[in-house]
Amino acid sequence: MTDTGGSRPQHPRSEAAGHDGDPARPAQAPAPAPAPETQPGAQPGALFGPDSQFHRFFNDPRWALAVLRATVLEAAHPQIGAALIDNSTFVAHPWRRLRNTLVSLHRMFGADDETRHREAARLNRLHARLSGTDAQNRPYDAMDPQVRAWVVATLFESSVTMCRLSGQPLDRITMERLYAEFQAFLAVLGDQAGHLPPTLKEFWPYYDHMVQEELEDTEALRIILYKLFDHLPAPPLLDGLPTVWAAGRALAGPVLGTITVASLPEPFRRRAGLPETPGAQALMQSVYTAAGLARFLPDNWIQAENVTSLLFLSPDSDNPHAAALTALRDRMKRAGALFRLVTPFPAQPGPTEGAGPQRDAEEFFTAVLDQTGDGYLDWPDLAAMARELSSRLDLDEPAETRLYHAYAEWWKELQAALDADGDGRISKEEYAAGVPSLAGPALIRVAEVLFSATDADGDGSIDADEYRSLFRTAFRRTVAGSGSGSGSGSGSGTGAGAEAEAGTGQGARYSRSAFVKDFLSFMSGRSRSTAFDPLLAEA
Repeated sequence: MTDTGGSRPQHPRSEAAGHDGDPARPAQAPAPAPAPETQPGAQPGALFGPDSQFHRFFNDPRWALAVLRATVLEAAHPQIGAALIDNSTFVAHPWRRLRNTLVSLHRMFGADDETRHREAARLNRLHARLSGTDAQNRPYDAMDPQVRAWVVATLFESSVTMCRLSGQPLDRITMERLYAEFQAFLAVLGDQAGHLPPTLKEFWPYYDHMVQEELEDTEALRIILYKLFDHLPAPPLLDGLPTVWAAGRALAGPVLGTITVASLPEPFRRRAGLPETPGAQALMQSVYTAAGLARFLPDNWIQAENVTSLLFLSPDSDNPHAAALTALRDRMKRAGALFRLVTPFPAQPGPTEGAGPQRDAEEFFTAVLDQTGDGYLDWPDLAAMARELSSRLDLDEPAETRLYHAYAEWWKELQAALDADGDGRISKEEYAAGVPSLAGPALIRVAEVLFSATDADGDGSIDADEYRSLFRTAFRRTVAGSGSGSGSGSGSGTGAGAEAEAGTGQGARYSRSAFVKDFLSFMSGRSRSTAFDPLLAEA
């Protein structure tokens, strides 16, 4: 694929930018349509919010298994599988992907209409930027209404299957009500009626046809089932505890893979050649039943929001539970050291205690630049960064498009400087052999655009609330601490400029110059950062 002379970043297999491939232009997406007030079997006003059936499932521990199953069925769709391979961060950053999905669903099915329509508009802009061709030169488009309907269909059917496998099948009225809620979900996105069958009775033949005729043994499917489970990185809660995590993953990974395969429709398992492990069906039903018993636990123990907050809680956070987390991590580190003494587990890679702020070029490439985990740096990696930053800051147009445009210009700058073989992407070796500390005008522009987006009130500095919107870490400890610019080796994430301007009072601010300096230092691979590392490098 050759450059057409515009601002369109080129990718050998996809154009994951604006719907026309140009990230500098706002993604064209349909305006969200009002959700229908009633559907067959639904109670008026109950399609969204705390009275909806979905809301009850959202905090049900079994639903984690259902979402995993739905994700596998989505990945088996050829268009979705291709989009995942080309654009998604699910391999390198699965926990971040999970958190963003849960946050999005919570917004869409919450009680607030304004939040729901804002989220629908954001999803439409995101999907409008995902289009291209797969390895067999077949087109894919995340705005294809039939594709979006299949995503919703897998969530609905997996929720129904979850209840059946755990011995609590849904009655007809409840099932119809749940189906109406998912139809309303599509309606809010602006999709026209007819892409999901209008009634539950018509849904099942549609679902069977998709499973038997449309799904394929895609690369994305195989990665999820046979790579992701075996190599799943630790969530932020357990980051730095590689031995503890490796031990748990060695037990849980095969179990998750086995029960997920066993729960898939038998016709698809046969067509895809997925193995039938002896005893898998009994194991699957036992796990689903055990997960169902968790509903008897106190509500605040199993609320998805609380569990997610715990998984992604950082020791540097302002969250009052951060101190307890630090103490727990210290105990787990000691347990991990003891575990290594009494078991043959091989040493696991992990952060080195007392490591300085420097990192080598290849480590930075893998941890930060290669967002999709395919071993190369190309436009989808930088688009993923823009997508994550836009989501963190909940940006609307035109701020979101300005950020994408800035990243697109940086990609052109990187490509011109580092793509030695001209294949449209940058390998780890090309990056390491080139200029790892590259920080040209385009990267400076990215930093300035990101600062302006973070500075929500436009006062020329970032206060504590604005800082936490982006980083979700402790503002005072990070901004006032000695950072990468001070040469202390603490890697706190801010430089001496920020320290000088922070002061000690309630009016601490993070200035534009300090922010730009720290961002450039991090993104050019010159230093670690306890603010930017969790933002772009955490799993």
